[in-house]
Amino acid sequence: MTPFRTSSLLWAALLAAPLCAVAQAPGPDLTCFQQAGGYTPQIDIASDMAVVYGCGPDFAARAEEWRKRGYTIGMMTGIAWGGYDAYYQTPDGIKKEEIQTEKDGRLRMHGHSDTVGYNVPTPAYVEYIKKVVEPAVDAGAQAIFLEEPEYWAETGWSGGFKRAWETRYGKPWEAPDSSVDAQYKASRLKYELYFNALREVFRHAKARAAAQGRTIECHVPTHSLVNYAQWRIVSPEASLMGLEEMDGYIAQVWTGTARTANVYRGVRRSERTFETGYLEYAQAYGMVRPTGRKVWFLADPVEDNPDRSWNDYKWNYECTIISSLMFPGVSRFEVMPWPSRIFQGTYPKVDLDGKAEREGIPAEYATQLLTVINALNDMDQKDVAWDTGTRGIGVMVSDTLMFQRAAPTPSDAHLSSFFGLAMPMVKHGFPLEIVQMENLLQPGVLAECRVLLLTYEGQKPLKPEYHDALAEWVRGGGALLFVDDGKDPYNHVQEWWNAQGTTEALPQDDLFARLGVDASAKAAPQAVGKGWVRWLDTAPSALARDKNGPETLMPALGTLCAKIDLQLHMQNYLKLRRGPYVIASVMNESKSDAPLRMQGRFIDLFDAKLPVIAEKTLEPDQRTLLYDLDWAKANLGAAKVAAAATRVREERFADGKLSFTTRGPEGVHARVRILLPSAPAEVRVTPETAFTQAWDAESGTLLLEFDNRADTLSVEVVL
Repeated sequence: MTPFRTSSLLWAALLAAPLCAVAQAPGPDLTCFQQAGGYTPQIDIASDMAVVYGCGPDFAARAEEWRKRGYTIGMMTGIAWGGYDAYYQTPDGIKKEEIQTEKDGRLRMHGHSDTVGYNVPTPAYVEYIKKVVEPAVDAGAQAIFLEEPEYWAETGWSGGFKRAWETRYGKPWEAPDSSVDAQYKASRLKYELYFNALREVFRHAKARAAAQGRTIECHVPTHSLVNYAQWRIVSPEASLMGLEEMDGYIAQVWTGTARTANVYRGVRRSERTFETGYLEYAQAYGMVRPTGRKVWFLADPVEDNPDRSWNDYKWNYECTIISSLMFPGVSRFEVMPWPSRIFQGTYPKVDLDGKAEREGIPAEYATQLLTVINALNDMDQKDVAWDTGTRGIGVMVSDTLMFQRAAPTPSDAHLSSFFGLAMPMVKHGFPLEIVQMENLLQPGVLAECRVLLLTYEGQKPLKPEYHDALAEWVRGGGALLFVDDGKDPYNHVQEWWNAQGTTEALPQDDLFARLGVDASAKAAPQAVGKGWVRWLDTAPSALARDKNGPETLMPALGTLCAKIDLQLHMQNYLKLRRGPYVIASVMNESKSDAPLRMQGRFIDLFDAKLPVIAEKTLEPDQRTLLYDLDWAKANLGAAKVAAAATRVREERFADGKLSFTTRGPEGVHARVRILLPSAPAEVRVTPETAFTQAWDAESGTLLLEFDNRADTLSVEVVL
């Protein structure tokens, strides 16, 4: 989802020349954004960290511009592609041998570029990337972000990949489309190649920083497993959780990924943005949570497609931001990529009309974005309350979802083996957990999960030890619903469960043997220790294509839940309170079309005017983000900045005076609503700035309005 900075052939020699490191104590990083260019006041959104995109000899100068404005500094660049002309270019063109190549010889290029391709991470390329990151290490960056380790499933015909195959498997290369076994092996190799590349580059960066007496964090910003599998890309998702040198992960979920079409009740739709986004974030969180590493959730107020309208962007942004907030264990956010394309870009007034007049961001949308961003800075809330369907239900996924996506027999194009199980859970109001199979050997992975749905359609278990962990969990009281008809052709790849292809055994045969379960589990749940197993003999993809698929799945789930005294409660909405913030989404295509009505004293954070409302009603396919004034007054005190379209810092209430500072991008109007115990006697803004104020006695709030400045404004409200 990221553009690249064009690199000059002239700076290749400069990469080895260390710059003067800038000493910097570890800074805050709860919120961040990525930006290729230097600082400008129009994009000063005042998050904690500025992740400066692209490296090279000008990195230190660009980074210093942001550092002087108070930002913690990170650096981001691509690991699979980028403006790396010094490496890609040769006297005869580009290094075709090292670019991912399809069967017909077509090179996989990035975007519309004819010079930048998706690379095969050969040893020479990895050594080059080590040099690429050195200027950022030397300039004192707190963190390096190597984004999007991507290998396309349809590729595997380049000379570089063929050599990697022979090294890995010790035998001649096989065309990936020659058999399911060859495709599975090719994907597994792609998976390993980028794991190894990241390990080597991260080790190098950490060693270089250590030699300078400093530490540096290394993170991977990348799409969710769900999206990569659906887009037919292989990436070392969960395997990175075993990479000691990796410190964190940015879950790159946004409109472009979450609007990818899927099938539910036999209907293919590309606008299940909230539900798909929820599942993407759930997978990312489920993958990272057991490791304790940092995780940021990304949402994008626009998207990579520049031909959508602002109304389209706004609707989809609200879908993804609400889905991202449904995980109270995550309080780090990349609040946007590329603020310049949001606050300085132009987009059509009419959706997907190439002739439509283009315009800059509408003023009210800009104000709304800053309100949401300021709220994201405050999401580390410990007081959490759920209003949802049954909790404790999980769907298991494996990274091998990415291994079955190309010829000769690719799995369902819409990833229905996953959505056929997961989508009905979200549509019926369950705050579904996505459990990563590759994490099963870590302690406590299934601690919050009472019921687990599993299929081997579209994915396979990489290790037999995973079955031991599942069997132990079931015997301890867990309930497993296995949904599979056993017909996936990839069941017969040469793997551990079939003695490398010498038997006809299926992967579930090994699982059932360890559980002591037989075919009678197809008719009714079968007891296993303190737990239960039920086998639904159908393919999840068939459930997705069936208009009555949920009516097949839910009764089987309900019968299993009853065995462990778990009541199956379904509703058409998800609602969560995180401290004063109320997050809610009402689903369409659900058990009912009933609206959700909420009463109290709320500030509507999706309304740029920050109105105080006594009731909020959501119809199906609507969402909201509210600030609960009553909760805030009871728990945070009588004087508090409740909502602001500007970054609020240094808030303090003492001696009858509330004080705080603000900062925001120039050209964007700021509104600040403040909860107070009484009408203010005086409001002061320093340096002197034009502002308006309005006291609302009924809600006990003061509304201030002024234009943002990319400098610190000090506000004092005297009671």
